[in-house]
Amino acid sequence: MRSATDYGAVVYDLDGTLVRLAVDWDAAASDATAAFAEAGVDVTDADLWSLFETAPEHGLAAELESILAAHERRGAEDAIRLPHADRVPEWTVPVGVCSLNSEAACRVALDRHGLSTHVDAVVGRDTVATHKPDPEPLLTTIDRLGADPASALFVGDSERDAVAAERAGVAFEWVE
Repeated sequence: MRSATDYGAVVYDLDGTLVRLAVDWDAAASDATAAFAEAGVDVTDADLWSLFETAPEHGLAAELESILAAHERRGAEDAIRLPHADRVPEWTVPVGVCSLNSEAACRVALDRHGLSTHVDAVVGRDTVATHKPDPEPLLTTIDRLGADPASALFVGDSERDAVAAERAGVAFEWVE
């Protein structure tokens, strides 16, 4: 097991790791479903993630991203700080955030909890063309930190985080 001083950079997931966003996901799903309905697309029984995944094939990717990002920004304004956030200022290496949430929501939550000055790079769902578990967002974050993936640590709370780290060749730490 490597010690904290062995890493050249640390990247955190946001929601569920550093903070808990206060997003009304039911309202977000309702707004997303309404956008599909207005476009004449039947999405009966579809969950929010499947809507997100199918939005591009219906020409609704930008609209759905806008809907989700607005809900996430509102949720970030009331985000609850989680214990791992206390570790962020303690690192002596560059720190980044790589999240499935929009970049703007990440920045709002980081600002709200005084973490922005300790975070050197933020990559959200809308920052790059792919999203976790694809390794591109994590590798982009590490690149922006000026670090080597082999020397980085990714801290997260989901299987998507763990898979992204594995695919990127980055050490991974589960949030308890």
